[in-house]
Amino acid sequence: MSQQGAALQSYNNELVKCIEELCVKRDDLHKQILSEEEEKQKIQNDVRILTEKLAKVNESLAKKMAMRNEFDKTIAETEAAYMKIIESSHTLLNVLKSEADVLKDKGHLKFTKSL
Repeated sequence: MSQQGAALQSYNNELVKCIEELCVKRDDLHKQILSEEEEKQKIQNDVRILTEKLAKVNESLAKKMAMRNEFDKTIAETEAAYMKIIESSHTLLNVLKSEADVLKDKGHLKFTKSL
């Protein structure tokens, strides 16, 4: 019977040792879980902050793009009006030159008739 008792004691010692090793492994794993949960929280917070920043940048970009489009429209309208002014000035100059030529010819005819 003492041999069976010794075997039982040996099994008991091994069983306690295995349970202690499992407890150590479980504690290590628990520490890793806590560490990763903390890291996860930090990352989620960073994502939230970056998402808010992205929303603000997108809103700012949209406003600035709308303003730029208004500038483009105003510039295009102003350039078109300016081109019309240039064309009108050119036409006016041509009319003025023609009238000056006509007046010059009329003045020349009067001058020669009176001689």
